Amino acid sequence: MPAQSNIKTTRLEMIRTKARIKTAVKGLNLLKMKRASLVLEFFDLAKQIELLMTGMKDSVQRAMDSTVMAEFSVGKINMERIAAEQAEIIMGVDARNVMGVRMPRLEMQGGRAAAEQASTRVYEIISMPTSIDDAKHSYTILFKLMIEVAEKENSLRMLLYEIEKLNRRANAIENVVVPALSYKAAYIKQRLDDRERDQIVSIKFIKRRMSNAG
Repeated sequence: MPAQSNIKTTRLEMIRTKARIKTAVKGLNLLKMKRASLVLEFFDLAKQIELLMTGMKDSVQRAMDSTVMAEFSVGKINMERIAAEQAEIIMGVDARNVMGVRMPRLEMQGGRAAAEQASTRVYEIISMPTSIDDAKHSYTILFKLMIEVAEKENSLRMLLYEIEKLNRRANAIENVVVPALSYKAAYIKQRLDDRERDQIVSIKFIKRRMSNAG
């Protein structure tokens, strides 16, 4: 609470203090609304990640099975050569805005076309069974899932940080700022009321003295 000796007990200060309380309460409500929206987004993202992780486990198993079949078809050495000849995948980074929080969004840019061109050149050199294409397709799906999970997990951490920051600000306003301002307003009102009563008593006393003198 503010020291009473530092509080100006004037009507103007009362008006200013009440205006500050109103502004603080309005800001607190906005913070709570933003926090509620981010919490909903947080749980939605958490659910999406859970589903993606389940799908990724299945995708890993399919990729491993397809690798075994491909190695059985063309041999481990050819598999390593084919893997080395695949084009690098280029990733682009974008961002989306959720209630003022900028969250990264990863996108594959041109990687699929480049990979398909490299794959076509490999097929021209040596005839490959469908198990190779199945393995390539399985790992492409797995890679996309990994990128999506990484993107959403990073967004989840950013949301959690922002929610915690909003909690600290809301608690400070609700438990420190507003009570201090309310105490200040109450103290000013009490002092003004006391001063008004003193003035009334003084006026009555003066009138009585004047009446007696007359």
